[in-house]
Amino acid sequence: MKPTKLLRRAAADVVIIAAGSGCFGLSVSLFSAPNDIAPGGVTGLATLANYLWDVPIGALTVAVNIPLILIAWWRLGRGFAARTLLGLALSSLVMDTIARYAPPFSGDRLLAAVFGGVLTGLGLGLILSRGATTGGAEVVARLLERRWPHIPIGKLILLLDGGVIALSALVYRQMESPLYAIILVYVASLLTDRLVYGGRRGKTVLIISRHHATITRRILDELSRGVTLLTANGGFTGTPQQVLLCAVRRTELYTLKQIISATDPDAFILLLTADEVLGSGFTAMDAPRNIDKSTKKE
Repeated sequence: MKPTKLLRRAAADVVIIAAGSGCFGLSVSLFSAPNDIAPGGVTGLATLANYLWDVPIGALTVAVNIPLILIAWWRLGRGFAARTLLGLALSSLVMDTIARYAPPFSGDRLLAAVFGGVLTGLGLGLILSRGATTGGAEVVARLLERRWPHIPIGKLILLLDGGVIALSALVYRQMESPLYAIILVYVASLLTDRLVYGGRRGKTVLIISRHHATITRRILDELSRGVTLLTANGGFTGTPQQVLLCAVRRTELYTLKQIISATDPDAFILLLTADEVLGSGFTAMDAPRNIDKSTKKE
């Protein structure tokens, strides 16, 4: 890759990671921590420690994340670890700085949970989209994602946050806090997945029809989408038949259904949600951003 392109990419990484870190830090300082809501992960633990012993949330988050950063350096590559360190440092700086100067939100705690979740999801989505994290549960989620890539990372983070949310009930001595935390984390996970995967989502369509040749031709002509022919055998009849495999955008699904129903009303259609559709006609594939060439192969 040309040096100028590498430089532009690095600059874009820094800008987007900084914006995401700012959103995440604002969420903690203005919405979750002042309203006794622990958002899960290492930040949630630091929020609970701040409540008990008045320690700075950002500084404690950095201290706890140092071992995780070292693991990320080894398992996920130096580039990922460096970007994560940047996100962690900036978000922690915003947490501790904003906490001193900006007035926290002190209204309805439900609003605090919802808007805290929006800011958290926006921040994490931006950071994760550049192959970085804010440390803590996000690093663990990235490690788990390598083992189970079919599980969206927002869902992995949601699972990892459960223990901290349960602990918050004991620390704050009220059931409202974990309930509001669940709302915050759920909203954040939805928005995170939307930002990370939303632009690349689509539909995988499997079509079984006696008129597969006509349907194939119409898809190629009217949708300009590729079609793969899979050879299959009917489980009951044992008759050989063709199964059409096609990936489309969600906006193209209506037209595809019209093509199929007009050609063969008795066709069997199976629709599957694809979290990512990469390649010709969709989002171009890019080189992996979270694994360096120096990373050991598993």
